[in-house]
Amino acid sequence: MRAKKSYGQHFLTNENYAQRIADALQLTDQYEHVLEVGPGQGMLTKYLLERSDAFSLQVVEADRDMVAHLEVHFPQLAGKIISQDFMKLWVQKHIDGSFGLIGNYPYNISSQILMRTIEWRSLVPEMVGMFQKEVADRVLAGPGSKTYGTIGVMTQAFFDTSMLFKVGPGNFKPPPKVQSAVIRLVRKEEPLVADAHFKAFRRVVKAAFNQRRKMLRNSLKSVFPGEVLQQEEIFTLRPEQISVEDFAGLGKRLAEAFS
Repeated sequence: MRAKKSYGQHFLTNENYAQRIADALQLTDQYEHVLEVGPGQGMLTKYLLERSDAFSLQVVEADRDMVAHLEVHFPQLAGKIISQDFMKLWVQKHIDGSFGLIGNYPYNISSQILMRTIEWRSLVPEMVGMFQKEVADRVLAGPGSKTYGTIGVMTQAFFDTSMLFKVGPGNFKPPPKVQSAVIRLVRKEEPLVADAHFKAFRRVVKAAFNQRRKMLRNSLKSVFPGEVLQQEEIFTLRPEQISVEDFAGLGKRLAEAFS
């Protein structure tokens, strides 16, 4: 079974790393189900199935060849394989209630997977996943870092983030041309952004980092009134100088201004 470039497939071959990823789901008292994204040949799947006393596993796989492989080699998954593009998945149709999210994620949709996790935040107490190290660094980055940006601010508003371990290219077939890393997201008990303010928060963050070298008074011209932008010191800063909490506050102000 060859990996397909169109699906961004790089199959993990290191058993130890697969076991560690599967064991990284720790909040299983908060959900009964786990969804694995892109199981491929099932390297991670087999270790997740060993935890059947803790949760019920379902997998979503877009590659029909891999679905056929899973059906043959993992009869325990009968009725639990969702043969579909993850980005088109209506998860509530398949899983009732909260669930853990996990995967050796396809690198070509890694940012979209993170954004979908944020959209599903009310359903996902924790997420564990393998990403390109560059993406993982962006998720964990704080103010002042060159990698601090939209995906990090959006994620950290709702989840506590941590780096679990790094994985070299030699642990995959075919080896990717980049370093990889496994990260864990744990949903905050008190999110920094209320659901009612989410759209405004996202608008502020995206507008700010779309012009990350400019002061906020310039990048947020289309968002806030000119008199506000000129009067307050925060708008003289660049986005990498603004904390996640400050972005949350700006999103709240914008949402309340139009409520």
